Amino acid sequence: MKEKSTDRDRKAVPRSLTGQKLMDMFDLLVAHFGPQAWWPGETDIEMMVGAVLTQNTNWKNVERAIENLKSKGLLTVNALCSMPTEALAQEIRPAGYYNIKAKRLMNLIQFIKDRYGEDLSGFYEDETQTLKEGLLSVNGVGPETADSILLYAARRPVFVIDAYTHRILARHGMSEEQADYYELQELFMDHLPEDQELYGEFHALIVQTGKNYCKRKPLCLECPLEKWETE
Repeated sequence: MKEKSTDRDRKAVPRSLTGQKLMDMFDLLVAHFGPQAWWPGETDIEMMVGAVLTQNTNWKNVERAIENLKSKGLLTVNALCSMPTEALAQEIRPAGYYNIKAKRLMNLIQFIKDRYGEDLSGFYEDETQTLKEGLLSVNGVGPETADSILLYAARRPVFVIDAYTHRILARHGMSEEQADYYELQELFMDHLPEDQELYGEFHALIVQTGKNYCKRKPLCLECPLEKWETE
């Protein structure tokens, strides 16, 4: 996958003091972890599949499931739609909750095929809000999954919120513990420039921070955000 630029001089001019604090967070993380160039995936369908399979599991398990599909030439709209759900469940078994995820994945791919066709041309042309409403209408697709598809597959400037984002912001006093998905999303999108590459890179860096440092039992003194000033 092509490596994406993380140069703040590109577009990333914050819109407010809050935006500046968020960009300070970004700078600390990219200095520590380096560019992430995420989401992993060679095709947009692979990214969509990954967005469903990563629910409640780690990415290594998702990679194993995707490799099963890829090795058998099943990562196309038509191939997935033609599979019995039970057969799909066996192929994605490494991702866990495979029976549930197979149904959710089948729902998503069938929706994509019915509305946009197998070549996805209409998918790329549709307006972001229309795309999001359509994705959220699919049984098993919630805000995080829908926004991951919008950000990484459709390349729209939509910030993805996950449990790591919630934990990190709350611990640093940037949000309330009870803040919901859309409140946290607005925190980023209202104060940062509208920039798909920045949003993707930022999300990936937050995931790395949550996995490696901001755990349930945090490693605060080792964390790259230990010196992040939010006051």
